[in-house]
Amino acid sequence: MSGRYGDLDYSRLTTVSFALGLAMFLVGELGEAGLRNAGLAVPPWEHRLFLAITGVGILVALLSPFVFGIALPLTE
Repeated sequence: MSGRYGDLDYSRLTTVSFALGLAMFLVGELGEAGLRNAGLAVPPWEHRLFLAITGVGILVALLSPFVFGIALPLTE
């Protein structure tokens, strides 16, 4: 039986979106640490880019379990 939002696998969506948020966080943090340890002179926008990736990764990792694991299954 198909639900309100179609045939969605909420557990898989929760897991994949959490992993995506975690991967974005790690890319942002490791990229910034790599630039700092290599001593490279890079433009300020690259530092802001890594900071933005880190922030969005944290938001995705924290909000995805609530959205795909709690809110959407309850509204179906």
